[in-house]
Amino acid sequence: MAAGHGIDPARWREAFDTAMGRIAGRFARYEPRWRAGRLVLGLLSDLPRKNCWTIAEWAGEASPHGMQHLLSRAVW
Repeated sequence: MAAGHGIDPARWREAFDTAMGRIAGRFARYEPRWRAGRLVLGLLSDLPRKNCWTIAEWAGEASPHGMQHLLSRAVW
């Protein structure tokens, strides 16, 4: 039987914010940095299907265009 390990949400969020802070310099503007964070959180979520459309909807965006731009055309 697997050991029951709990994840402290505050520590997890702190670790996530630290990781995002380490890559923040790759983005010249706030919007792509915010979108990259939402993309990572969407990939880690329990969405049944993970693509730009479902992650954009999960993140509260009206369309997947921003996520698609981040992954295909944005300059990092």
